[in-house]
Amino acid sequence: MQDALIRKLESFEDLTDGDRAALRALVPRVRKVPARTDLIEEGHVPERIHLILDGYACRYKVLPDGQRQIMAYLVPGDFCDLNVFILDQMDHAIGTISPCQVVEISRIAIEEVTAHYPQVTRALWWCALVDEAILREWLVNIGSRQAHQRIAHLFCELLLRLEAVGRVSDNSYAFPFTQTDIADTMGLSDVHVSRTLRELRRLQFITLKRRVLTILDVEQLKAYCGFNPNYLHLRNTRWSARRQVPWLSSGHGA
Repeated sequence: MQDALIRKLESFEDLTDGDRAALRALVPRVRKVPARTDLIEEGHVPERIHLILDGYACRYKVLPDGQRQIMAYLVPGDFCDLNVFILDQMDHAIGTISPCQVVEISRIAIEEVTAHYPQVTRALWWCALVDEAILREWLVNIGSRQAHQRIAHLFCELLLRLEAVGRVSDNSYAFPFTQTDIADTMGLSDVHVSRTLRELRRLQFITLKRRVLTILDVEQLKAYCGFNPNYLHLRNTRWSARRQVPWLSSGHGA
């Protein structure tokens, strides 16, 4: 399971056998966490770093009126709080969406790896920068795209992020999110989400059955929402800037 982390980091940097061995040593014990469980709550003091090895989690805040805003999805290979642990207290909560396999890593272990493995350190820098880039794109999504484009954009993003860590098969991936999860992510109502999902199905862009999302026409869905993967900065995948990607070169999504 720790290979999800290695695969993700190798999307940014080429790692040596020694780098991989050091990363595997960070995962001495895996904890199984049920769905809809907080890994750390807002206001708590972060003491250890959480790594998702399997399943889905999210960053979120709850307003005084009870309204929830999801600010990030965390997928296998993602650190929940790689830089957050230096804070005095959490300014948001991190909770699971689905059952997860999670590793808690000490600060000392991370400091040891970054002190002795410079390529791992650069890959971790990439992770932090990409997290910021994803947040910027989500702000654009909510502020500037229509509802149908927001949701289609999310589906495209998850496809690429999950494919990078080996969690996609034939353009299908696990999708444990409820309509309320999507609504709380996109600033929409449950009714609006339901209507948009029906429209995406009607256009034969997606199917969603038994908590598995399948994108039937990846290129058309990307064109539909103007998806450009540049903010994910994936280098060693089929969507890499190093490779020729027809839908980008044709001008779609620019």
